[in-house]
Amino acid sequence: MDNAAEGANVSSVDAAESAIETRGIEPVPDHERHGRVRELFPTWVAANISVLLLTMGAALIVFNSLNFWQVLIVAVCAAAVSFGLVGVLSVSGKWGGAPGAMLSRATFGVRGNLFPGAILWVARFGWETINAVTGAYAVLTVLDLLFGIGSNTALIVVTLFAFVACTFLVSGMGRKALNVCNKWSTYLFGVFSVLVLGYLIVDIDWNDVFSKPAGSTAMLIAGIGTIAAGGISWVPTGPDFARYLPHAASGKKIVGVTVSGAGIVMVPMVLMGAVMAVSTPDLAKAQDPVSFLGDLLPTWLAVPYLITAIVGMLLINSLSMYSAGFTAQTMGVKLPRAAAVSINAMISLVGGLMLMLVAKSFLSSFITFLILLAVSFSAWIGVYSVDMARRRSRAVRYDAEGLMDTGRTSRYWYVGGFCWQAMTAWAVALAAGLCFTDCAWFSGPLATTFIGKYGLGWAATIVISAAVMAALPTPRETAPEAPDAAPARDREKAAA
Repeated sequence: MDNAAEGANVSSVDAAESAIETRGIEPVPDHERHGRVRELFPTWVAANISVLLLTMGAALIVFNSLNFWQVLIVAVCAAAVSFGLVGVLSVSGKWGGAPGAMLSRATFGVRGNLFPGAILWVARFGWETINAVTGAYAVLTVLDLLFGIGSNTALIVVTLFAFVACTFLVSGMGRKALNVCNKWSTYLFGVFSVLVLGYLIVDIDWNDVFSKPAGSTAMLIAGIGTIAAGGISWVPTGPDFARYLPHAASGKKIVGVTVSGAGIVMVPMVLMGAVMAVSTPDLAKAQDPVSFLGDLLPTWLAVPYLITAIVGMLLINSLSMYSAGFTAQTMGVKLPRAAAVSINAMISLVGGLMLMLVAKSFLSSFITFLILLAVSFSAWIGVYSVDMARRRSRAVRYDAEGLMDTGRTSRYWYVGGFCWQAMTAWAVALAAGLCFTDCAWFSGPLATTFIGKYGLGWAATIVISAAVMAALPTPRETAPEAPDAAPARDREKAAA
């Protein structure tokens, strides 16, 4: 290799590993794939560092009337199912070296991908808004505990703006910076979570905890869906964090690290919320989902725990905005990834102000959002899973040039830019899932059926979309022409 070529390769590696990531939606070339599977562990730990899991665990006690052991079953099953899906579909990231929103072009077609992409993008706005609001409430609680500063409209605006601004800055730095932040936040959150757990073990009346009667099976299954919804929302973005992994990376290890990273946080957090609800039954009904920690824990423990939780929620939103930038670029937003992220930041700010200053019930809005989120993402999951399974045995699973080409010459043009099989399966499943949905905003015509009563609309959506996609004829990709095919064809026509 000559010096010029060697220097170019070194520059590429340096660019990929620099603190500020400049790569957008384009597939990562093999020589830049230096990631390791173990790097995914702190990513999925950080993705679940949210005090909202405490509130959701409390809701299982207060609203679903479950006991401690049922909550444990819910937490374990939700983590395994939702992040199991995240891990499995993340494998496509190492196959194609591109974000999930980009690889989805191969499934739905370069034009068809805009439709599910738009819904996923809008849903991500809502998730980022929820996290931004929770982070702002945590900041307000810390200010109240330390300085006695009460919440008011002006302070709400300032804290929410500060949280969103910090999220934007961190997400714009890219993969390497996020990995470093995730690693240290994992350590800090782990230490303070152990302290909180120890305090609860000593302070909580465990006779009250274990004497609570069991709830119904329907409420247990519905609880799994509610807790799993947060994990399901990460499924389309799983490939984003696996795209720097080399082709030789183990798919089983990707799944194992993803589930264990998420589960090590989800399970104890949900259980802690359930235990807290026994002594603080109003926890799940509070407009502010954070301030209860100041009442339940001593200040010396509540303040550092909330600060680490603030960092965790900031990282969750940063990871979400990181992937949202790719989604925006995939949908045709002609901006660099970091600039595309600013769109999400602005929407999170406006939506957060509406939720904090206008909405009457935070928890009701949050649970309704989770239900709709699970259904909207599940329709995509079923279709993408079948398409991914069909690519498993192919020598070339994803074509980099075809993914970047949005014209008629793209390998994934299909018919007019649409893969009609994928679009049909997605639309049918999405409509069916909404029919099974029952939430505060509306009730579908099939919400009173077994699937609706047990909160299995999201699971039915995955099954329906996968079944329809599998039953329809296998899509035919456009075979790329050989470099000299067009000139030869022109000569033949001229000779005729």
